[in-house]
Amino acid sequence: MAQKTMIQAITDALASELEANKDVLVFGEDVGNNGGVFRATEGLQAKFGEDRVFDAPLAESGIGGLAFGLALENFRPVAEIQFFGFVFEVMDEIVAQMARTRYRMSGTRTMPVTIRAPFGGGVHTPELHADNLEGLIAQSPGIRVVIPSNPYDAKGLLISAIRDNDPVVFLEHMKLYRSFRDEVPDESYTVPLDKAAVAKEGSDISVITYGAMVRESLKVAEKLEAEGISVEVIDLRTVAPLDVATIIASVEKTGRVVVVQEAQKQAGVGAQVVSEISERAVLSLEAPVGRVSAPDTVFPFGMAENAWLPNASDIEAKIKEIHAF
Repeated sequence: MAQKTMIQAITDALASELEANKDVLVFGEDVGNNGGVFRATEGLQAKFGEDRVFDAPLAESGIGGLAFGLALENFRPVAEIQFFGFVFEVMDEIVAQMARTRYRMSGTRTMPVTIRAPFGGGVHTPELHADNLEGLIAQSPGIRVVIPSNPYDAKGLLISAIRDNDPVVFLEHMKLYRSFRDEVPDESYTVPLDKAAVAKEGSDISVITYGAMVRESLKVAEKLEAEGISVEVIDLRTVAPLDVATIIASVEKTGRVVVVQEAQKQAGVGAQVVSEISERAVLSLEAPVGRVSAPDTVFPFGMAENAWLPNASDIEAKIKEIHAF
């Protein structure tokens, strides 16, 4: 089993599904001969041809419209939005068209679209490139939002997303693309959608998170283990719909919770997690639910990112506060 980066795992997943199903098409800005801005599609056009892997114009609305039309014609489009901060230009196609198709057509048609996009801070991108906008899509019924935290999950979740008959927004944190390697099988495999993972078992406090904050939380959990605090880390993986059962099981086990997200606090995924806990497991809590997030301000320019983004120190401080309550 090879050690691979997340970007390599994503390329593997795309190649696997292009090989397995002639109806899978991959397209977006510069994804063809250039292999994408992060090289996620490198070599795919040469292997599968320009009819299967091709460049789209610099127009996110056109990319979304093409994906919607192809899905109606029984293709399985995998469309890349070059950076998720540009999702505003394609919101109508995603939220008003793709997400509503099954309902609008009384279940007689499916919408097997996968929208891939990089996002996330810590790499000093220009404005609008790193914004954490997953909450915008998570609030919209009819569409999944999937965010892997490691290469193994990235490959298996992307294959599951492409095979799914409902639309999936698949978000890839830029900081995770090449920051570490993981064992990833060469063969095709799936990781279930809508199912959280227990990234680390613990007994004293639960940290519920996703994306790059899983890595930060695991660092803290390992450090605190030596200090006598046993931290359980839940990786949501799919942030819409939430795997409520896994969340509640962890809360009932530990009695203390910290919810961590990179995005701003207001109306984010973390708020929904806290709401589900308060409705279903409030009597299991031995302390208030702690939250770690970015400030409710516009994502800053690159030079200020490190001061703005939540990090391991923030997570550690909040865990200790809730543990000592």
